[in-house]
Amino acid sequence: MGKSDLALRLIDRGATLIADDYTDVTAHGGHLFAKAPAPLAGMMEMRGVGLVPQGFVDDVAIVAAVNLVNNDAVERMPDDSVDTILGVDVPKYSLCAEQASTPIKVEYIVQAAQIGVPVSIGNE
Repeated sequence: MGKSDLALRLIDRGATLIADDYTDVTAHGGHLFAKAPAPLAGMMEMRGVGLVPQGFVDDVAIVAAVNLVNNDAVERMPDDSVDTILGVDVPKYSLCAEQASTPIKVEYIVQAAQIGVPVSIGNE
């Protein structure tokens, strides 16, 4: 569905890799945290290039879940949705990795969550 390609485009825009393909998730104090499993930390698959080393960060707070879907499955005005992971609710967004605007949408979602601005994705 384009996970690694989307991650690469986000990195090109200034993001830092957490994990590629497999991610360890833990819950502490009502929040979720992500890190790469030890054998894969700092490695990223680049289709057509191979497995390459990449700078990364550990124990990053998860502020949203992005479900990658086909372009025709992206709703124009979706209802508010959450994923419950390890007992913690996080806002869930369905986006198409192949759209040129998807890295910008992901950045907006993360930035809004970090400063506590509610992102209304539904019909209210």
